[in-house]
Amino acid sequence: MGWFSKIYTVVISFLGFIICHGCALSISLYDVECVSEHVLHDGDTVSGNFVVIDYDIFWNSDHPGIDFSVTSPGGSLVYSLKGTSGDKFQFKAALHGIYKFCFQNPASTPETVSFYIHVGHIPNEHDLAKDEHLDPVNVKIAELREALESIIIEQKYLKARDTRHRHTNESTRKRVVLYTILEYVLFAATSISQVVYIRRLFSKSFAYNRV
Repeated sequence: MGWFSKIYTVVISFLGFIICHGCALSISLYDVECVSEHVLHDGDTVSGNFVVIDYDIFWNSDHPGIDFSVTSPGGSLVYSLKGTSGDKFQFKAALHGIYKFCFQNPASTPETVSFYIHVGHIPNEHDLAKDEHLDPVNVKIAELREALESIIIEQKYLKARDTRHRHTNESTRKRVVLYTILEYVLFAATSISQVVYIRRLFSKSFAYNRV
């Protein structure tokens, strides 16, 4: 019965990991937008990533990027990044409570931000002593769950960056096509104006010869 209980615990833990392993969302950023996340235990690891999907770095090299900051339940600054188009983050939550994740867009152009966050908890010796139903097997399960979660975070970050690169390539292709069309239009207009000018010049020369 003991082994069955342990196997049941492992299965339930992994099902819980598959069903709910983090929070992913997309934010339309015009000025300042904040997202709150509740950290249940002191010392939990908060990790995640964000990528500005619409950040067209090739055509807007002077774009200032966005600012990212994390504040603790007490209001102190825990983590911050300035002028970036995306990055990964990780920190230890010293206190449990509501943490606020804020994005600021200093540019006038709205941006779309892909944001993923995960709060990980691995039981320690204090938890084992306090909870008699918690054994080392659960601790190993939690460690394995967090290792898998780190892989998922990396995959989501790479996927978001790939989406941004596709948007940039598509924007580049459209601009190249537009510039090519404008170039041909200007070339045609220049050629037509030259033909008209030459015809008028010859018409005037012919009129002078007749006089």
